[in-house]
Amino acid sequence: MTDMFVHLLDLPDPSSLLEKLRTEGIQIHRPLTANKYKVLDWVKEHSGPGGAGQCDVCFSHIPVSCFIASRGEEILGYACYNATAPDFFGPTRVLESEQGKGLGKALLLMALLALREEGYVYAIIGGVGPAEFYEKCVGASLIPNSTPGIYRYLLKVK
Repeated sequence: MTDMFVHLLDLPDPSSLLEKLRTEGIQIHRPLTANKYKVLDWVKEHSGPGGAGQCDVCFSHIPVSCFIASRGEEILGYACYNATAPDFFGPTRVLESEQGKGLGKALLLMALLALREEGYVYAIIGGVGPAEFYEKCVGASLIPNSTPGIYRYLLKVK
């Protein structure tokens, strides 16, 4: 899995997307620390123990370096940043049943905008799966020779 590079000063404005999601009853927000274990349980169920371990790190930051998509009490997706390494986006996941509605893009944009607010001008999207998604949403580009990258010492969890 290769890494991607994204220029944070050229990000699209997520306002209209966030408003569209709100009209569908979907909120994109940082989880409260009181909801840490609910979020981590969801992440572990949908992304496995590695994703949950990375997400857990986000709750040690103030503000929490994670965004979730929710409809009422139901978690629909999440996106972490500064979890694997400083200035890294990921991991992230949206329920299959909710894909195609813009949740993934909204989560991505909110996390990248948060990195920009922290003073970063560029960010790394680590170990990408859908490179086309990141190219289309934020103009990300593949980083040559970045495989296996930071995940080269990842222990496989059964």
